[in-house]
Amino acid sequence: MDPSLLLSYGWVLIVLIFLEGLLAADNAVVMAVMVKHLPEDLRKKALFYGLLGAFVFRFLSLFLISFLANFWPIQAAGALYLLYMSVKNLIEFKKHKDKGDAVKSPDDVGGDETYPEEEFPTDKEDHHKLKKNFWMTVLKVEFADIAFAIDSMLAAFAIAVTLPAVGIHFGGMDAGQFTVMFLGGMIGVIIMRFAATYFVELLNKYPNLEAAAFAIVGWVGIKLMVIVLAHEKIALLPHDFPHGILWQSIFWSVLLILVIVGWITSVRENKKTN
Repeated sequence: MDPSLLLSYGWVLIVLIFLEGLLAADNAVVMAVMVKHLPEDLRKKALFYGLLGAFVFRFLSLFLISFLANFWPIQAAGALYLLYMSVKNLIEFKKHKDKGDAVKSPDDVGGDETYPEEEFPTDKEDHHKLKKNFWMTVLKVEFADIAFAIDSMLAAFAIAVTLPAVGIHFGGMDAGQFTVMFLGGMIGVIIMRFAATYFVELLNKYPNLEAAAFAIVGWVGIKLMVIVLAHEKIALLPHDFPHGILWQSIFWSVLLILVIVGWITSVRENKKTN
């Protein structure tokens, strides 16, 4: 095989892994916020199902990329849901913090019950309700996974198609390009596996960091909405705007500011309470 071809594929794969890692961080934050309210054993199961779903949806989107590229409503629905979850839970967080009440489930799944952190119903009657909450949480995580999978594979597709074709077709596209997209997407899921677990532990250690996490979830929702508005069938923004330097600089700068401000305020709150 031509060495220049191997070099081209190698560099693009490195760039794609980096890009998928960044996209996986978005997904991991959302996943961590969604599952945090569950007991540790159910939380681990929810993360497992969420990561399994991320793997499956990314794999399926490889074969459906030409269809998904034109089906913008899924990403629009995902964006609206993330914005709704962000605003709703920021209001709930502020309300309970002002009252000094017990911490409420971040995703408010399955009812209005409020429990102190790490305290959950243990009797048989409440066990059924907790199990129902678990599956509702998994369902919401999978829904978010679908939106993120489309975003991930569309970004990977935009990079992979710049590669020279190897002349073999698979999955409706060139086999070389398909392989690069597959490897980038799957490595992104692996990164997400460790990032999601880390974010859950961080939110447990610094409960006040939840406000920043909810804000980040909303900002990620805005990111998905920008992609929808730039879709060729909507065209309210230039088609290349979501992946351009200007928007990427704005997105990551705001995200970094949210992380820094959230971290500083949560550390200060922890010092006050200790």
